[in-house]
Amino acid sequence: MTSTVVAEKKLNKFEKFKAEKDGLAIKEELQELVQQGWESIDKTDLEQRLKWLGIFHRPVTPGKFMLRLRVPNGILNSRQMRVLAKIIQQYGEDGSADITTRQNIQLRGIRFEDIPDIFQQLKQVNLTSVQSGMDNVRNITGSPVAGLDSNELIDTRELVQNVQNMITNGGDGNYAFTNLPRKFNIAIEGGRDNAVHAEINDIAFVPAYREGILGFNVLVGGFFSAKRCEAAIPLNAWVEPNQQVVELCRAILTVYRDHGLRANRQKARLMWLIEDWGIEKFRGEVEAVYGHPLLTAASEDVIDWEKRDHIGVHPQQQDGYSYVGLNVPVGRLSGETMFELARLAEVYGNGEIRCTVEQNMILPYIANENLEALLSEPLLQEFTIAPSSLVRSLVSCTGAKYCNFALVETKQRALKIAEELDQKLNLSQPVRIHWTGCPNSCGQPQVADIGLMGTKTRKDGQTVEAVDIYMGGKVGKDAKLGTRVQKAVPCEDLPQVLQDILVNDFGAEVNQG
Repeated sequence: MTSTVVAEKKLNKFEKFKAEKDGLAIKEELQELVQQGWESIDKTDLEQRLKWLGIFHRPVTPGKFMLRLRVPNGILNSRQMRVLAKIIQQYGEDGSADITTRQNIQLRGIRFEDIPDIFQQLKQVNLTSVQSGMDNVRNITGSPVAGLDSNELIDTRELVQNVQNMITNGGDGNYAFTNLPRKFNIAIEGGRDNAVHAEINDIAFVPAYREGILGFNVLVGGFFSAKRCEAAIPLNAWVEPNQQVVELCRAILTVYRDHGLRANRQKARLMWLIEDWGIEKFRGEVEAVYGHPLLTAASEDVIDWEKRDHIGVHPQQQDGYSYVGLNVPVGRLSGETMFELARLAEVYGNGEIRCTVEQNMILPYIANENLEALLSEPLLQEFTIAPSSLVRSLVSCTGAKYCNFALVETKQRALKIAEELDQKLNLSQPVRIHWTGCPNSCGQPQVADIGLMGTKTRKDGQTVEAVDIYMGGKVGKDAKLGTRVQKAVPCEDLPQVLQDILVNDFGAEVNQG
C-alpha cells in the first residue's frame, strides 16, 4: 500500500489522468460525447484527452474547436484540400486554417457536433488527425521538395509516410505510442539545406555517406520548452534509407516511452533522459530494442547548403516542369483560398500541393509553358512569388486570438509590423523574424535571425503586451539556436526597436523618400 502511494505521488497530474484512461480511448466514446454536448463533457476529456484525436478545445473561442491534422512531409492533393476547404467554409467568418511550422494544417472554428461527420470526410480522402496532440508524436516533417529537387540526395516521402503509419497504425490509432512522457518530434531530411530544422527535433535523420554508401546520420534530443531549449546531439548511429529508419524510430520511441522521466513534466522531454543516462547508455538501450548492432555514424553529414525558402519558380528534376513556391502571409488560409489552391493545382499541375515549415505553399509539376498563365492568376497577387523582404521570411504562431496559452496577439501584428518596416527600410540580406505568443515556442523564435516571444510587462502603470527578443539563430548548415538579448519590450515600442536592430545588426538602410 505504501509503495503504491509513493508511486502515485511521483506522478504529475498529466500522468495521473493518463493512468486512469489512455487518451486514445476517447475515440470509442466520441459519438456518445457528441450526443452529450461539449458543455457537459468531463473536464479532463474536454481539455486533454480529445487532443489524442487532434481536437482542441479553446477557452478563448468557446464552442469553436481547432482540429489538427497529420500531413506527412507536408504533402496534400487537391481532393484533400477541397475537403478541408469545405469543412471550414461552412462556418463563415469563424472558419479558417493555418499552415504550421511542422508542414501541417490546423482547422479553426469547428463545431463539436460536426466532428464525427468531419472524420468520415477525412477518412474518405486518406487524412487523419489521430495522435496529433498532447503526449504523442507530432507531424513528421521532410523536405518540401522531395522527389522534385534535382540536387536532392534521398526522397523522403515514403519513409515519412511509413514512420507515420508505424506510429499511428495506419491512421487508426496505436496504443503502443499514445502514452509518451511528452510530445515528440521527428524529421527526415533528404536534401542538402536542412529544410526540416533537424536540430530542433527529438529524432532527426540527416543525409550522410558512410564508406561511400548514402544513408542517414541520426540526431536525438532537440526540443523547445517553456523552461529550456536544446539542440539535438549525435546518436553516433547511421542507418540505410529504408525500413531501418522506421525500426530505429520504433526503438527510440519504445525506450523513451518505457524510461522517460515522468515525475516533473518540465523534465519529461527526451533530452532529459539522455542526459540522465549519458548518450552511451541511451544508445545501448536503443540498440537492444532495435535488435541489431547500430553502425557508427558517418564522419560528416551532407548538410552543406544554406537554407532555402522555396518561394518563386524553380526547375524540377523532371524535364519541362517547375515548382512554384507561394508566400502565404503568416500561414493563414480561408476556405476560398483553399478552394482556389486546389483548382490551380489541378489546372496547372498534377493536383499536388505542399506545405513548408515556413508556413508557405508549393505547387509542383507546373509545365513550363503554363507558368505565365499560372503567375497571372488572381490568387498569386495575394500569395505572391515575390513578397517584400521581411514578409517573405515571416513566421508566426497562432497567437492570443485563438490560443489560450498565448500572451500576445501575433499573426496580424507580425504582418503589419513587417509590412511597415519593409516600406521604411532597404535590406541587403534576408532577415527571418519569427513570432511566438508564449514560451511554448510554437513559432520557433530560437531558430530565427530575430525571434520574438510573447510576455507581459508594465508600462505607465499598466500591464501591456510585450516580447522577449532572441537573436543569433541560424538554419541550414551549421545551424544553431539563438539566445535572448532583450526582455519585455512593449509591443507598442517594437516597430522602432526592430528598425534599430535591422539597421545596426543587419545593415538595413532607412528610405529617404
